[in-house]
Amino acid sequence: MRIKEVKARAIKDSRGQETIEVLVRTEHGIFSSSSPSGTSTGKHETPSFLGSIQHDIIQLENNKFDFSVDSFQELEKIEKIIKGKIGANSLFALETACLKALAVEQGKELWQIINEKARKLPYPVGNCIGGGLHTQLTNFLKPDFQEYLVIPKSTRFVDRVFLMNKAWEACGKSLRLRKGLGKQNYEGAWSTSLENEEALDVLNKVREELEVSEKVEIGVDLASSSFFNFTYNYKNPPKRRKVEEQFEYIKNLIEKFRLGYIEDPFDEDDFDSFSRLRQEIIKSKACLIVGDDLTSSHLERFRKALLSRSVNSIILKPNQNGSLLEIKKLADACKKYEIASIVSHRSGETLDYAIADIAFGLQADFVKFGIKGKEREIKLNRLVEIEKDFR
Repeated sequence: MRIKEVKARAIKDSRGQETIEVLVRTEHGIFSSSSPSGTSTGKHETPSFLGSIQHDIIQLENNKFDFSVDSFQELEKIEKIIKGKIGANSLFALETACLKALAVEQGKELWQIINEKARKLPYPVGNCIGGGLHTQLTNFLKPDFQEYLVIPKSTRFVDRVFLMNKAWEACGKSLRLRKGLGKQNYEGAWSTSLENEEALDVLNKVREELEVSEKVEIGVDLASSSFFNFTYNYKNPPKRRKVEEQFEYIKNLIEKFRLGYIEDPFDEDDFDSFSRLRQEIIKSKACLIVGDDLTSSHLERFRKALLSRSVNSIILKPNQNGSLLEIKKLADACKKYEIASIVSHRSGETLDYAIADIAFGLQADFVKFGIKGKEREIKLNRLVEIEKDFR
């Protein structure tokens, strides 16, 4: 596939914020891809843009991509020219647009360009109740925890999506009865005025209802770095916790609510607390100890987490890094070292479905695409379509 021209433009994400769309022209037509953008961003992420979107657009349009890309691995040709000159959002959108063009040229699905042997569908991690930086206040309050998550373990992916929707609806009903229901947040999750553990109690009761027929797990994304400043500074209810107090609190939360998933329970540089928690969980019960801001989709951070035995699962957000080649190396390393991989959306999303194909091609163990909202549903529906091809 020969690249004839690259164009780019600024577009709006689901929050109304600017992000980038990249268009690649080949002899088979024009192929576009857009990048999401995050609200809760870790300090170790690659910058979304180098200075500004306009800077990246100029770089993309002025560099000469006068060569062919004929396989996933040949994305390295693109990276030799442009990596370091543009931000992560722009690189991710460029590489994804090229993969879409390559799939059409070769008469394949997008995921097949990454891995033709892919067969396993991931488990979805769905956001039912929101708090933290992703959520507006309800009656002047909101939970400190950023996401309250449900993880259905049905055999078929389509049934997992159905159960997530049931959980979302049941949470809304329960919050309404408690007079704590607000609007939907950036990711389509319910806003609420309930305290942190009150919201977890709602989710736990919904899980118990659903588990009558299916295995369902629940979890939380604390995004702890967003309220850490020497101590963990909670607002709902007000409480300051020192590092050791936070450790005991998290351990108790896992046991009290039978959590199967806990993401970023400590600050993004506290590898030691992550490691201690993982060791405690090994002794008691299975729970995914998930690094997001901790690892930031970068190999160097992942290696540090691996050496310190800090996590048993990591978030992969392609636009935290930009390079799909490095994201694949991370996914492969997860398999090698038995670390669960979770391919994730961002709070500011677009209608691009490609991350679903990428997750399937990487054979991710989980996907975190939300539940409600057209930008979320298009990705879940794409995985439902992929599943149909194997029935």
